[in-house]
Amino acid sequence: MENKFIGLDSSILYRCNQKYYDKVLQNYGIGYTQLALIMVIYENEGITMNELALKGSFDKGTITKSIQKLEQLDYVRIEANDSDKRIKLLYTSDKVREILPKLYMLRQEWNEYLLADLSEEEKDAYFYAISKMIEKAREYNLHEQNENSVKIYGLQKLTLLDYPGKMAATIFTGGCNFRCPFCHNRSLVFLNENEGEINVEAIFEYLEQRKNMLDGICITGGEPLLHNGLEDFIRRIKDIGLKVKLDTNGSQFERLKDLVEKGLIDYVAMDVKNTKERYALTIGLEQYDISDIEKSVEYLKQDHVDYEFRTTIVKEFHEETDFKKMGEWLRGAKRYYLQNFEEQETCIKKGLHEIGTDKLKEIENILKDYVKEIAIRGIKE
Repeated sequence: MENKFIGLDSSILYRCNQKYYDKVLQNYGIGYTQLALIMVIYENEGITMNELALKGSFDKGTITKSIQKLEQLDYVRIEANDSDKRIKLLYTSDKVREILPKLYMLRQEWNEYLLADLSEEEKDAYFYAISKMIEKAREYNLHEQNENSVKIYGLQKLTLLDYPGKMAATIFTGGCNFRCPFCHNRSLVFLNENEGEINVEAIFEYLEQRKNMLDGICITGGEPLLHNGLEDFIRRIKDIGLKVKLDTNGSQFERLKDLVEKGLIDYVAMDVKNTKERYALTIGLEQYDISDIEKSVEYLKQDHVDYEFRTTIVKEFHEETDFKKMGEWLRGAKRYYLQNFEEQETCIKKGLHEIGTDKLKEIENILKDYVKEIAIRGIKE
């Protein structure tokens, strides 16, 4: 039997399929992708965007744009889910139901044309084989989606504080490679079983609705750069026209550099936990190679992207003498913000303390000789 390249054969069939439908659907103002979506929605009225993506293995970005077009053409209507307003349900309109018989007929005519030269046995063999291949392809696609998705566990719909000078929304990703005892996002670090993940499509539906009001998005965590799908996620945000601020611990230097050099990040806020000698202790690990941290610091200091450094000061982990060493490390940095620790129920470790206001101001004075802009956040007067 002659060796066949399934990918090439599928591509030829797909392109011919596209040409046929582009021709016969032009009077309806849609293409093949929109036709496929209409039919899936009609056969599953009330389907969600996420279910639609899974059912047809559609790219979520493509779906969003196609559904917007179908809504503009009055072929599809979108309704909020009564139990969760963030989730939108899709329905076909009366207008599309009037033309559906013709659309189904066009599909049937094309199917009959393609299968005309096959015997009944050959048709049965084809449909059996193609169903098995589709099953394997979907299995792989689902695995890739799970491996390359961004896990989101929180959304602050509006903030004037997280993104300097911008009106923004803040997205909280789950998972972190550090265990900082003073971290107040314990649930995002350890991801308890009952921690509810937010549907990504619900996030984008909200952003689409608010894109004229928002300037940007702050992506924080956890550590966002641990997520393999972050680049695609950010590209969708940029497609909406929003700026992106990334909060990071600096441990994933190559990913940070890659996103910056692709023009996907507009502002970086990097946490510098402590002096190099006390880094492992401060992040809750017995040992830690800080080489990537050092690379991230130097890269940002070179001004490849707008940025800030920041340190949360905790009485049990920081001494006044530490900040001369940190000043030397960060010398020449554009911005450095000090944040006073505030104990909360959600902290990883209980019983830690903030430092006094006077000490905080003394540290600020020490650092004025090293960085261009120094300020204190969260100070209690």
